[in-house]
Amino acid sequence: MAALSQPVQATYDAIVIGAGIQGSFTAYHLAQRHRNTLLLEQFILPHSRGSSHGQSRIIRSTYAQAVYARMMPDSFHLWQQLEAEASTSLYRQTGLVVLGPAGDPDLESCRRSLDDGEVLSATTLAQRFPGLRIQAGEVALWDGTGGVLFAGRALRAVQDVFRRHGGTLQDGEKVLRIEPGTMVTVITSAGVYQAPRVIIAAGAWTGALVAPLGLCLPLQPLRIDVCYWRKKDPGSPDMGRASPCFVTTGLSQTPHSIYGLPALEYPGLVKVCYHYGSPTDPEERDQAPPGAPRPSIALLSRFISSYLPGLETQPAVVETCLYTNTPDEDFILDRHPQYSNIIIGAGFSGHGFKLAPVVGKLLCELSLDEEPSHSVAPFAITRFPNVLRAAL
Repeated sequence: MAALSQPVQATYDAIVIGAGIQGSFTAYHLAQRHRNTLLLEQFILPHSRGSSHGQSRIIRSTYAQAVYARMMPDSFHLWQQLEAEASTSLYRQTGLVVLGPAGDPDLESCRRSLDDGEVLSATTLAQRFPGLRIQAGEVALWDGTGGVLFAGRALRAVQDVFRRHGGTLQDGEKVLRIEPGTMVTVITSAGVYQAPRVIIAAGAWTGALVAPLGLCLPLQPLRIDVCYWRKKDPGSPDMGRASPCFVTTGLSQTPHSIYGLPALEYPGLVKVCYHYGSPTDPEERDQAPPGAPRPSIALLSRFISSYLPGLETQPAVVETCLYTNTPDEDFILDRHPQYSNIIIGAGFSGHGFKLAPVVGKLLCELSLDEEPSHSVAPFAITRFPNVLRAAL
C-alpha cells in the first residue's frame, strides 16, 4: 500500500478512475481537448469483472425518457466519429422492435421519441420477423435506427484513440484513497498522482471510493445473468443474424423489461436477457454457489415460450455482468457537493453503454467548468436525500 509520505510520482491535468466505457470516453474527450490525462483501471485489461465487457450492446433512438432521447442523436454522431478515428466498424444496424401493450405509457413515450414511429400489428410483425410473436392486445414499435454496438471492440477503440491523443492508460492499479484539495491526490497500489480535477467512473466500485469523501450514494450493484439461447432449427432464419433487436415494456408478467439481440456473438445463439438481477458485492460477484436459484432464467424461459417460439427454452450459455442501479434508474453526472473538482459518473443502471460518448463528453465538460452540452439537472446528486456524511 502506498504510504502517505511517498513522493508524488506524476502530475496530470486530469485523472479518470475506471477504464470501463464511461471512464474511457471521459478520458478520450479530455485528451481531445489536449489535457494531459491519466486513465486508471484496477484490473488487468481486458477483463470481465465490470459492466463494459462482452461483444454486444443495443443502441437505439427510441427512449421512454425524453432526456435520453434528446441525447441519442449526439451519441450516434460521436460513435460514428470514433469509428472514423479508429478505422473500424462499431455498429451494425438491425433495427429494433419495442414490444408492449397497446396504449402503454412508456410505449407511447417511445413512439413520440421517434416522431410517431411506425407501429406494427401482430400480423405485420409475424410477416417481417417470423421469429417474434406478440400476444393479444399488444403492439410493436419499429425503430429503424436501432442495432448492435460491438462492445468489446468499441472499448478497445476508444482506449486506443485516447492513447493516440497522448493519454496514459495504466491498468492493474487499484485506487486506495482520494485526498481532496486544489490539487487532488490519488493514491493507488502502485503510486501517487495529482491533478486539479479527478473524474470517478468506477462502476460498481464507485460507492466505496466516494464514501471516505463524505458521500453515501444510493448505488446498488446487481449481478445480471447474460443468457444465450439455441434455435430449435439451426437452419431456420428466425432470429438469425438478420433479425432485429428488441426490448419489452409494460408486460404484466415481467416487472422489468426483457431485451434481445440477434445471433452475433455465438453462432446460432440468440442473446435474450432480463433487465434486472440480484444484489451483489462486486468483489464477490462470481462466488454464487453452484445450483443457486436464478429466477431470471425461469422468467425468460416463460417469455421465450410465448414470444420466441423458435428458441429452446433453456439457455445454452449463461454469463454474468454487473449493473449499478440508482433508485430511479437515472444516471449520476455531477460534481461532488463539497469538492467541485471531483466529478462523479455513476449509476448507469444497465442502459448507459449506448450513451457513453455523450456521458464522457458531459463529465469532461463538468471537470473543465464548461457549459454542459446537454442538461445535467436530471442527474444531480442532490435529487437523493441524505447523501452527505461526515468524511471518514
